[in-house]
Formats: sequence, structure tokens, C-alpha cells
Amino acid sequence: MIYFRNFPFHLYSAIFNINRYQKAVVDYVIKRQRINEIRKYVESHQVASFENLSAEFNVSLNTIRRDAESLVQQELVKKVHGGIAVPESGLSKYEEREGHNEAAKKAIGRAAADLVEEGDIIFIDTGTTTVWMAPFLENKKITVLTNNLHFINEAKEASDLTIISTGGLFDPSTHSFISIDNIEGITSYNIDKAFMAATGISSERSITHASPLENNIKKAVVQKSSRTYILADHSKFGNKALMTFALFNEIEAVITDDVSSKEIEVLLNESHVKIHKTDENENMEE
Repeated sequence: MIYFRNFPFHLYSAIFNINRYQKAVVDYVIKRQRINEIRKYVESHQVASFENLSAEFNVSLNTIRRDAESLVQQELVKKVHGGIAVPESGLSKYEEREGHNEAAKKAIGRAAADLVEEGDIIFIDTGTTTVWMAPFLENKKITVLTNNLHFINEAKEASDLTIISTGGLFDPSTHSFISIDNIEGITSYNIDKAFMAATGISSERSITHASPLENNIKKAVVQKSSRTYILADHSKFGNKALMTFALFNEIEAVITDDVSSKEIEVLLNESHVKIHKTDENENMEE
């Protein structure tokens, strides 16, 4: 501030206070704008590390952590190890889902396992249906890439299986391993067949799920796999969950006990997606 002779000091003080107030207002507005942009960034990417956010918004890690805490308190994002993520929507606890439609899930798991051939490299997704493939794969010499901890526990005694875990952060809500920053470990494998779980199969010709932390992994597997199979019981048809990880034209077949939506059955047929209904004991055409 420039001082002038004979200018009253109390006026200098008033001007200084006004400037300080204006700066505080500007800082507050910038902060709110940045926090809003961080929220939009996380919604777009589903999950982001503090380091990435710091670089993206050109502020310190401490500033990012304070901004993130503000979003967490508003329940707009959730904390994960090393960063923040979109809150999960529509995803109940693993233990709550495990017992639902168990007979149908077992039949679906058996039918999916029947599609696996000696020497295959397969991916088994997390989920309470895909885990039922484990007892029906025990005598097959195959390589299994998976982020499904429950499957690993169920299949650990099967000496013919070569099991490769994706590793990463463990998510107890899905009993799965997730990755925040990259998925290079998955895309380095040549996957013959991917067996994917879904929260919903919608009339928008999309396969959806409720866990944003798994979205990048699911999408990468679908892109990398030669064939993708969706394992879903009848309750999943007509549902639309938070995230889309595949479209109908990206999948080989749906394995289910029954298609509970005629509209979606028509859309699947139009998209040349095979439907294997286990309750009819249909055979899959390779």
C-alpha cells in the first residue's frame, strides 16, 4: 500500500481492511469453484488419487486433502486409500447378496465353467455368482486371472488351476481387489474368456454395476478379452445401476436362469448376443 503525507491513518486502515476482506471473498470463491471442479472430476473418473488431483488443479497435497474432506463431509465423495471416489450406489454388502438366488447362481456358475476349455486364460470377475464357477473348474488345466478374493479362497486347493490375483486395494464391500491409478497388470494378459458379474442388464443395451471403484477394471477386461460372458440371474434384467462397463455389442453371451424381461431378450437377440438359460439346459454354440 502507498502512503501519502497528511492522509488520515484511520482511512489507510479502513482501505487495508477492505482489501483484506475482498481478498478473503475472492479466495473463498476460488476455493468453492475448485471444490466443485474436483467433484466433477471425480464423478467423471469414478476415482482419483490425491497426487493426480494435486497435479490436475495445480495446488498442494494439503490443499487437496482439505478440499476432499469438505466433499466427504457433504457425502458427495467417499474416502479410499490414497484418494477419493464416487459414493457407491445400490450396492449392498457382499454377505447380504451372497445367499440370494443361490440355486440359480450355482447353476449359472456350472454352465459358465462348462465353457472353459483346457489351456484357456480366463478372467473371473468379483461377485456372488462368478464365485460358483470355482467347484466346477477344479480339474481343468487353465490360468485364472481374478480380482475375486472369495474365488481365490474357494479354488486355492485346485492344483490344476494357475491363479493370478490382480492385487491392489481390497474392497470389503465386494470382496475384490481394486486399482486406483492403473490397470496395466490386467491389460498385459491375453484373456481368452472373461466371466463378468452385473448388477443390472438394462433396456438401453448396457451392462451395469454399482461399484465405481471396479469400473476401470471391468471395462479393461471387456476390451482385452476375446469373448465376454455375463453371469446374471433373473433379478438383474431391467435394472440399471450406477456405472456401465459394457454394451450388448461387446459381449458374447448372457448366462442366466431366466430372462425376466421380454423387451431385453429381444434387444439381446437383435444385438446377436447368445442367451444360455440354465433352466432349459440349452447348449452353448461355440
